[in-house]
Amino acid sequence: MNEKDKTKSAIFDLARNRSLDQQVSHPGREKPKLPRRFYRKAEAGTHESGHTVLLDGRAVKTPSKSVLAVPSLALAEAMAAEWEAQRELIDPRTMWLTKLANTAIDLVAPRRGDVIAELVKYSATDLLCYRAEHPAALVSRQSALWDPLLGWAAERGISLLPTTGILHIAQPADSLDAYGLAVDRLDSFRIAALHNAVTLTGSAVIGLAMTLGRLTAEEAFDTAHVDEHWQLELSGEDEEERARLEIRRSELAETARFIALLG
Repeated sequence: MNEKDKTKSAIFDLARNRSLDQQVSHPGREKPKLPRRFYRKAEAGTHESGHTVLLDGRAVKTPSKSVLAVPSLALAEAMAAEWEAQRELIDPRTMWLTKLANTAIDLVAPRRGDVIAELVKYSATDLLCYRAEHPAALVSRQSALWDPLLGWAAERGISLLPTTGILHIAQPADSLDAYGLAVDRLDSFRIAALHNAVTLTGSAVIGLAMTLGRLTAEEAFDTAHVDEHWQLELSGEDEEERARLEIRRSELAETARFIALLG
C-alpha cells in the first residue's frame, strides 16, 4: 500500500471511530495495550497556533507530533475534560473530541484535496437519492424527510437526482462540483467533522446539513435511519440492532458537539 492509500485508509477508519485498539488482530501481532495515565492535571491553555490541552503544563501532541492546537477555547476546555476524565489507563475511545481534532490536524489539513474528493464521491451515491419502491408508507416517510433536504441542497447548486431501487444513477457533474466547493469553504476541523457525519449517516447531504446547522444531530440520525427504524417496527425489538444504532446516535451527537464547540 502506498502512502496515499495509507492516508485514505486512515481517514476512513478514524471516521468510524475505529482506534488502534479496535482494529482486527493479525497473526503474530498482539493487541495494543492502553497506555497508563502519566500526568496529574489536564487543563486548557494557549499556544501560538491557537488553544490546546496542557498536561502538567506541557502541550499535548497529535499522533504525528504536531501540537494539538484548536481554534476555540471552548473546544480546548472540552478536550481537556476528556483527558482529565481518564483514570488509570488512557482510553482513546472515550476521547471523541480529541480524536476528531487529531484527524483534522494530521489527516485533513495536509491532504485537504484528497479528503474533499472523497466526500464528493459520497455525494455521487447519496443515500437520499435511492428510494424504496414500496410499501407506500415507507415511500411516504422517505419523501417527507428526504425531499426537503434535497431541496435545501439544490438551493446551493447541489441538485441531486432521486431514483427508486438500488441501481446506480449518475449525478450532474455541476452538482458534484458544487458540493466540492461547499466543502472547500470549511476549515479542516469542520471538514473532519463533516467526514465523520457523512460516514455515520451514509449521506453527504445529511452530513453537510448537520455541519452547517440545517439539522441537529438527532434530526440527522432520524433522517439517515428511516429504513432501519422501519425494519425495527416490522420485525419487533432487535437488541443487537438497537444497540448498534444507539452507538451511532451517540457518535453523531459527539460530532455535532465538536462542531458547536468550534464556535
